[in-house]
Amino acid sequence: MSLVEVTGLTVGFGALRAVDGLSFRLEKGAALGLVGESGSGKSTVASALLGLHRGTGAAVGGSVRVAGTDVQQASDDELRRLRGGRAAMVFQDPLSSLDPYYAIGDQIAEVHRVHTRASRRAARARAVEVLERVGIPDAVRRSRSRPHEFSGGMRQRALIAMALACEPDLLIADEPTTALDVTVQAQILDLLHTLREETGMGLLLVTHDVGVAAESVDDVLVMRHGQAVEHGPVADVLGAPSRAYTRELLAAVPRVSAGGAASGGTGAVSQGASRVDPGAESAGAAAAGSAGGMSAGGASDKVSDGSADGATGRSSDGGVREPGEVVLQATGLRREFGRGKRVFAAVDAVSLTLHRGETLGIVGESGSGKTTLGRMLVGLLKPTAGEIRYAGGAHTGVNPAVQMVFQDPVASLNPRRSVGESIADPLRARGERDEGRIQERVRELLERVGLEGAHYNRFPHEFSGGQRQRVGIARALAADPRVIVCDEPVSALDVTTQAQVVALLGALQRELGIALVFVAHDLAVVRQVSDRVAVMRDGRVVETGTADEVYGFPRDPYTRQLLAAVPALDPQAAARRRAARREPART
Repeated sequence: MSLVEVTGLTVGFGALRAVDGLSFRLEKGAALGLVGESGSGKSTVASALLGLHRGTGAAVGGSVRVAGTDVQQASDDELRRLRGGRAAMVFQDPLSSLDPYYAIGDQIAEVHRVHTRASRRAARARAVEVLERVGIPDAVRRSRSRPHEFSGGMRQRALIAMALACEPDLLIADEPTTALDVTVQAQILDLLHTLREETGMGLLLVTHDVGVAAESVDDVLVMRHGQAVEHGPVADVLGAPSRAYTRELLAAVPRVSAGGAASGGTGAVSQGASRVDPGAESAGAAAAGSAGGMSAGGASDKVSDGSADGATGRSSDGGVREPGEVVLQATGLRREFGRGKRVFAAVDAVSLTLHRGETLGIVGESGSGKTTLGRMLVGLLKPTAGEIRYAGGAHTGVNPAVQMVFQDPVASLNPRRSVGESIADPLRARGERDEGRIQERVRELLERVGLEGAHYNRFPHEFSGGQRQRVGIARALAADPRVIVCDEPVSALDVTTQAQVVALLGALQRELGIALVFVAHDLAVVRQVSDRVAVMRDGRVVETGTADEVYGFPRDPYTRQLLAAVPALDPQAAARRRAARREPART
């Protein structure tokens, strides 16, 4: 008997059919990836496996059997025994899945006690054991920590530990790495693979990132509009897709390879079938052997002063483009947080120059100082030291010529105001009082970013994630900026929506001559959009150069580490790189 048997599954929400006649099986110890765009029905399927739609008003049909339990016919008590006992789920956002009031160890112990009736002492010991198993250092002490005291990657490990507390036969992971940077993502994927090897549990991985699926599963099921488009071994589906939609999905995946470099920054976003190809890997390996020019601080000699200056970019025909006028120049930026002995520098000694029509990509892990730097450039944070100059003079605070597109458009848009009113704010702030002109300008901006002028009176919840990000871009354009700082603008979007938003930014840049600062942890996306790239670590720039230089011949070991963590669409290459990442731990 299969671990999971799904036959003719349908899930409806009123008139909407979210899942339509889906069938698949998952054997014990195997791994299946559900892949598709936002709205394809992936997460709805994952929830149906645990009966989470019960009592929500959803109409669920078909047959679902998990670990011998008929989910549709099971009683509430049987479902409680299934959830967490025989099958466990790891959700996308660990912060919303963990109780902020209770210690991590207590929450894990509670799950163990509910399903095993173990004593408090035994449950507590089990919590420490599974925390150690998922790689939490000093597990005894950290088990007493609360969720806010963990980093994003550690919180995700804690959720996995909670799922492992009762040794389930099936682990369902719903977008477990979406909000994580590439190195932490690689660690979580490696952890899931190791746990499968050690425990023999089955894995159902829900993801919109095709590269993540290639790194983690045996088979892949591509979904669209609630239906299965293609299903088979991951190497076959990703290597030789038979359906047009699968090919389109793969074509939208940005890649790190030299052949996929964009010419002219975001103006020509190249899409390809792999995020990392052998050519890129060999280039990185070659660079590893030629890194003799490192400064004592570990950064390349090229950027030992912590600067990200330079201006040469690629023209639209692929040649060298002459630098445009300087629109932003930052010198010696430093930003401290905390007081007294607890003070720390989030950004330290960063200098950069940005030219008209240029895209500067800033990459690094979470906590590297990327977002803090971006907020200083916009004027939302005041530097502790250093200076920012714009084309019109010295930095004196918030400058309307520099605007920001935020990572989370839901959080940056007022849910109680129409999107038209939010876009109109910069117009009113600079003195426009004619409501007719304001509404005409807002409708023009909505159409410019690919929406409709009639959307003026709609509210944020009426838009998809990609559409909300377009609204954020329209609001930034309302101030007629010369520079737009994009802080993780596509990190929460699926690959096709990512490509659309990036293409929009490129078109606007070509049309308006705007300079872009593109802050992201996704190195593949940054490669596609950037003329120059600055790599940050612990608040400092450790390497900078043209995109071709940084990605093709990285000098700093940290840059090579980041590139080695980018998912590869070739499962065999992914296995080789996973083995290579394990080597340092063994030696």
